[in-house]
Amino acid sequence: MVFVLDTNKRPLAPCHEAVARKLLKQGKAAIYRRFPFTIILKKSVDESEIKATYRLKIDYGSRHTGLAILRGQEVVWLGQLDHRTDIKERIDKRRAFRRARRNRKTRYRKPRFLNRKRKEGWLPSSLESRVQNIQTWVNRLKKLCPIGYISYENAKFDTQLMRNPEINGVEYQQGTLQGYEVREYLLEKFGRKCCYCGKENVPLEVEHIIPKSRGGTDRVDNLCLACHDCNQRKGSKTAEEFGYPHIQKQVKESLKDASAINSTRWKAYEVLKQTGLDVECGTGARTKMNRIRLDLPKTHYFDACCVGESTTNHLYFKTKEVLFIKAKGRGSRSRTNLDRPPCRKKFGTIGRMKTNIVEISPCSWGHEVDVSMVRKSPKDRRTPVAWCTTECRSRVGKHAG
Repeated sequence: MVFVLDTNKRPLAPCHEAVARKLLKQGKAAIYRRFPFTIILKKSVDESEIKATYRLKIDYGSRHTGLAILRGQEVVWLGQLDHRTDIKERIDKRRAFRRARRNRKTRYRKPRFLNRKRKEGWLPSSLESRVQNIQTWVNRLKKLCPIGYISYENAKFDTQLMRNPEINGVEYQQGTLQGYEVREYLLEKFGRKCCYCGKENVPLEVEHIIPKSRGGTDRVDNLCLACHDCNQRKGSKTAEEFGYPHIQKQVKESLKDASAINSTRWKAYEVLKQTGLDVECGTGARTKMNRIRLDLPKTHYFDACCVGESTTNHLYFKTKEVLFIKAKGRGSRSRTNLDRPPCRKKFGTIGRMKTNIVEISPCSWGHEVDVSMVRKSPKDRRTPVAWCTTECRSRVGKHAG
């Protein structure tokens, strides 16, 4: 299906690809956008004919979010939004550069800390990015299709039940280390010997099976005991890469994705409410029940079709194409951003300039300098000098004024 706009850029009902091809061939429409493919008519449409009868369904996930637009039993558009997963790594790298720079440039500056205050509802950048991705595409689709309703899967994950399916009652208040200290628990669990070489009666160190530099956590199921030699030889390898896959199997699946959804699900709901549309909330169990009843495969965009009570008993797919969207970031972050144009009153532009040179002589490397190729230095404002424009960048003469 193809999105359609009238000449005033108001969204109309999507049309079939053959209809869009005919309108373009007859010159009654033009291509407005390629992804998602949208055409714009060369005539206006009465507002009374525009009806917001379409429903946008969202299957929110930590790494991937499914999107679907339906009209009753008809599925007219499918999409999958891939969120960024590199923000934490990039922020860590930026922090390392910042600390190294401050150590070089401002070594004797008085330490400052606890001078920041977070706003109410603050989220880490890696989580805020997921919410903003959904907000961006909801607002974008509203401009392309007359959407009147939103269905959103507001799922909550029971992380303790995911770890232990048999947990019950008071066990929710008792952790894995009930009655133990961490080190004593590991000593009893691994028989007071190194997990890798089996040495006993030697000093043992608490070691991460999946290193923290590789995304490991401090959860007790990711910890084991190792002697000093094995710990040093293992380095930043996982236990499986180190040659011990049976120890790697003891590590349970990470709960990072479930925690990300639990932390941002209500923030995403508030963002959807700000659109002014009717928002319907569904659960993960209802989505799964509808998917099984409709006999659909387990994918994010098909899950989106099954979100909420509004799902009908039958679905008819008017499209076979899926738009895969990958969040890349805008790339506008810079250490220094200009808040106003540079001053050009005194020195003019940094390209060609009208300059008055007292004397022109070859530079220290013997390069001949042409007057038309000499420019002022934007850094030295008290005593402007002319510079050679070749790679040597040496001074060749003084300005008259």
